Amino acid sequence: CLAVKTDPITFATDEIGWYAVNINANDIACTGAVPRWFLATLLLPENSTTPALVDNIFTQIQTACADLGVSLIGGHTEITHGLNRPLVIGQMLGEVSPENIVTTAGAQPGDDLILTKGIAIEGTAIIAGEMRSALLPHFTAEILDAYANFLHNPGISVVKDAAIAMAAGGVHAMHDPTEGGIATGLHELAQAAQVGLQIYADQLPYLPETMALCRHFGLEPLGLIASGALLIAADPQFTKKITAALAANGLMAAVIGKVMPPENGVRLMSSSENIPLPTFDRDEIARLF
Repeated sequence: CLAVKTDPITFATDEIGWYAVNINANDIACTGAVPRWFLATLLLPENSTTPALVDNIFTQIQTACADLGVSLIGGHTEITHGLNRPLVIGQMLGEVSPENIVTTAGAQPGDDLILTKGIAIEGTAIIAGEMRSALLPHFTAEILDAYANFLHNPGISVVKDAAIAMAAGGVHAMHDPTEGGIATGLHELAQAAQVGLQIYADQLPYLPETMALCRHFGLEPLGLIASGALLIAADPQFTKKITAALAANGLMAAVIGKVMPPENGVRLMSSSENIPLPTFDRDEIARLF
C-alpha cells in the first residue's frame, strides 16, 4: 500500500527544509509505513530571497532525505507575492504492507500506552533558540545551545521509534503529538479510536531541561509542542518487548497509561487525585510568543 501525507512548515526557522522532511516522515511512520519519496513546494518572499537562501533550503532537504533513506523526486519553487518568510510544503510517500497498516483509530481498551523519549522535545528546542537573548541572564550559553540542539538530540524524528515498535509487534495505534502537546495528542488518539484513557501522572517522562524553561516562563509542559515523542497503543503482551527493543536502540520509553472503555473518559491519575486530562485551546508556545 502507498501511504501519502502533506504538511506545511509555515513558521520562520533556519532549518525549514530539514523540518519539512522530518515532520512529514513522522506522519508516514505513524501509519506503519517506511518513508520513501519526498516532494517539496517552496514559496519564497518577493523582496528577500537570495540564491544562498534557496541553496541552503535545498541542502537541508537533501541532507534530511539522505539521513532517512528518502528520495527527493520533485516539487515546485516560486517567488510568491505577499510573503515575508519562506514556506515549505512537503509531500511524503511511503510503503507499507496491508497487514501492517496502523491508524490512530486502532487503539483498543486494554492496550498499554507507551511514550518514547520525552515530553515537549520540540518546544524545548524552539524556546531555547527563539528566546535566547531573554534567557541568557538566567542560563549559560552552553546550556541554551544544548537545549536548542534537542531538535537533533534526542531529536524530533520518530521514524526510528516507529520502525522499532512495529518490528517488535503488537502495535495497534501510533500518533506523533505535535501542536497542543502531549495532552492534545492523547485527546486526539482517544477521539479517533472512540476510547477512554487512564494516564499515570507519575509516569510521564518530563525532561529536566524542558521543566527548567517551562518554570521560567510559566508554561504547562503537557500543552507544549511535542514533536519527537511517539505515542504507541500496544497489546500489553508486547509492551516489554517494545520497550526493550527501543531501549536497546538508545530510545527511552515509558508506559504512561492504559486504554479504557469510552465511558471512562480521558483521566490523569496520581496517588492523590483523579482529574480530567487538561485540554489546550492553543499550544503553550503560541501563548508564549
